[in-house]
Amino acid sequence: MPIKNRFAEMLPEITAWRRDLHENPEILFDTHRTAQIVADKLTAFGCDEVVTGIGRTGVVGVIKGKQDTAGRVIGLRADMDALPIHEQTGLHYASKTPGAMHACGHDGHTSMLLGAAKYLAETRNFDGTVVVIFQPAEEGGGGGREMCADGMMDRWNIQEVYGMHNWPGIPLGQFAIREGAFFAATDQFDITVKGRGGHAAKPHETVDATVIAAHLITALQTIASRNADPVDQVVVSVTSVASSSHAYNVIAQEVHLKGTVRSMSRAMRDLAKDRLITIARLTAESLGGKAEIAYHLGYPVMVNHADQTDFAADVARSISGQCDDAPLIMGGEDFAFMLEERPGAYILVGNGDSAAVHHPEYNFNDDAIPAGCSWWAGIIENRMPVV
Repeated sequence: MPIKNRFAEMLPEITAWRRDLHENPEILFDTHRTAQIVADKLTAFGCDEVVTGIGRTGVVGVIKGKQDTAGRVIGLRADMDALPIHEQTGLHYASKTPGAMHACGHDGHTSMLLGAAKYLAETRNFDGTVVVIFQPAEEGGGGGREMCADGMMDRWNIQEVYGMHNWPGIPLGQFAIREGAFFAATDQFDITVKGRGGHAAKPHETVDATVIAAHLITALQTIASRNADPVDQVVVSVTSVASSSHAYNVIAQEVHLKGTVRSMSRAMRDLAKDRLITIARLTAESLGGKAEIAYHLGYPVMVNHADQTDFAADVARSISGQCDDAPLIMGGEDFAFMLEERPGAYILVGNGDSAAVHHPEYNFNDDAIPAGCSWWAGIIENRMPVV
């Protein structure tokens, strides 16, 4: 099944949808305009059911095939939200919203799934039901978790679920996938180091929170270098240091650290959390201060299921001629919540030679649309063939 001619015909139309979404980015759950556009288009396509407000601002469309002999239901998911980044592409369709930008290509994901939904509603050449899922708040808000918590999987009896992300550096229109752990668990922490402030000329009368924080930043790196099995990935990063003092001659009373922990297994996730809390507390105490730790569990490890990964790769190969092995990715992806509830797989489609995602000069490559749409359609027509 090469790229479908129908998607080549639809490319100008889908591109126009995508660029409109790009001009009007919305962040986290505030995807009201985007969700309304999606719902209106799904209704116009003739979907059998269109429901809004799932996971706050998510949209679900249901398309029934020309047959339903086995009661099979497959979910296809795209994300709708943008990032709090000021765009620097200079495009004529650049973001009209200062400080917001589709810097990860979710405008492309939404548009490709809309294109596939239009085609599937036109042809209905499958035996079963497809549920198209348009999710808000992938970028840190946990919209996938919210849609699942609203009972989406059980409400529509979804049995398998598939997701896709564009990927700069992969040749345009080609694919890559990985079985098992694929994207990392992404947790965050806040550590408040408390000492006793004072005059910089009298350090002996203080407990220097800045010195404690410096020791702590170094000590936390031993989680990866000395506590973790070297073949089990973990990254601990202190990304922000803020002192309560802004003067040259004042020793700070408090220092606030922020950071992230990324891991690829449940065991490593638990170990890293335990070690971070212990190291922070005891390092501070050993130097005369104390540390208050808030540890925030984020997205879990995203794990592709074996059978669905093999199938997704076969569909990709039928379109582009090959499907490469993807590397482990230490970024997070909240499609993980859906894969915890149902078997499925997540694939990367090539965006060609572009700026990296989350970069102010990134732009989704519209020429990837036919390949992405064909993969969505191929998942449905090959997994639920009409016989």
